[in-house]
Amino acid sequence: MIPIPKLFRNTKTVRRIREYMDTTFSEVLHTTLNPNGPGVIRVHLIPPKKEENALNPSIVIVNGTDIVPVNFAWAVMLAEMIRETNRYDGREIGEEDIRHILEETAGSVKRIIPVLSKKRIEEDIKTIYTTLRQIAYREEVTADVHYMSIGDYAEYMNAPHRMDLMVSAMTKGGKWHCNQKCVHCYAADQTLSGEEELSTEDWKKILDRCRAAGIPQVTFTGGEPTMREDLVELIRYARWFVSRLNTNGIRLTKEYCRALREAELDSVQITFYSSDQAVHERLVGAPRYAETVAAIDNALAEGLSVSINTPLCTLNRNYLDTLAFLHEKGVLYVTCSGLITTGNAAGEASERLQLDNGELERILREAVAYCHENGMEIAFTSPGWIDSSVFEELNIPSPSCGACLSNMAVTPGGNVVPCQSWLSDEPLGNMLKDDWQSIWESGPCAARRGQSAEMTGECPLRRYC
Repeated sequence: MIPIPKLFRNTKTVRRIREYMDTTFSEVLHTTLNPNGPGVIRVHLIPPKKEENALNPSIVIVNGTDIVPVNFAWAVMLAEMIRETNRYDGREIGEEDIRHILEETAGSVKRIIPVLSKKRIEEDIKTIYTTLRQIAYREEVTADVHYMSIGDYAEYMNAPHRMDLMVSAMTKGGKWHCNQKCVHCYAADQTLSGEEELSTEDWKKILDRCRAAGIPQVTFTGGEPTMREDLVELIRYARWFVSRLNTNGIRLTKEYCRALREAELDSVQITFYSSDQAVHERLVGAPRYAETVAAIDNALAEGLSVSINTPLCTLNRNYLDTLAFLHEKGVLYVTCSGLITTGNAAGEASERLQLDNGELERILREAVAYCHENGMEIAFTSPGWIDSSVFEELNIPSPSCGACLSNMAVTPGGNVVPCQSWLSDEPLGNMLKDDWQSIWESGPCAARRGQSAEMTGECPLRRYC
């Protein structure tokens, strides 16, 4: 909690601030800079919880990833910058437009907070814009920015920062509804993953409710989300959000990738087990290697932001060969993980292939060295598999469980669960039927969020073999 600064304790100024907060900070504010340029700066300004005689921190989420707390003055500047930027909706913003936006923003802020000098406002606005650009483009940040962990911010949150939308079910009409049958599928054979799929209009209503709740990022997942013929339509409808697609890639033809780009999809993650065709096809349970490789090529050729995810096991422990294969294709972003031992992955066939912690660490160390040498970014996404000190040593993010904190999920039938792998327990509520705050503040959701905020535990779904 941040007390109201002495600078703002004049009665008229406080009244003006309160009025501004009530009107401007009633929802998440969003804008995208250079949507057709070489890189995107997608900004979500998350308003603070309102408390008497206090200004809780707002936060800025840049490209759905980086969390930066901002004080009230900077929040006002960002809000006005977003307002001005959104006047250019639908067209590319050039440098001359940027200068005009910053000038108009300075004038607006001066009217809202007259006690700040125009020079100070102009300098701060330029610093804000430069900082956002540096964060988004992974450049060195020159301002004194204090990043905040999501655990530290948990008490101020009204919703997670990402909602995973499981738009496609594993079964449909009683039949298998995926173009693969992965050995390690966490969604298979779980009650909630077998629900009947919602209609296009129902998913649009859920997207509306996610936006109203202040959730800035959505991921379209499944099952296999490309099995839905309306997926591109749903992605286009979700253009307010930072949008991601998790897919096996089989249906990503050149035409499909072009449609995804035109629908303003922000990034696509393709699951690829191995550059060894026999290993990949054994793990996905289908002869679809060539189509998956073609999907990677097609997505890159269309200029989509592509990341490749590889769940590691005893069959694909030669991960360096796969990284070299991907590097040659021009892939820059990769993630790897242990196995989520739930669903099909809790079965004996999957558990026999699970790597122990020591071997996972060895593979990760080799992979990080390769990626650093070859200009690739890598992340390990399974919390608790490897000691946190290793991530600090390797200078990569340490994974933690974000269930009911950074992320939640909506099942094919509209039920809300702690994360997209958590499909065996009772749901926390239903996105179409229940008020969002009743879901977010429910006992089970709050308890899980508290555990996630501690940032110390491993994945609660993990089982050891």
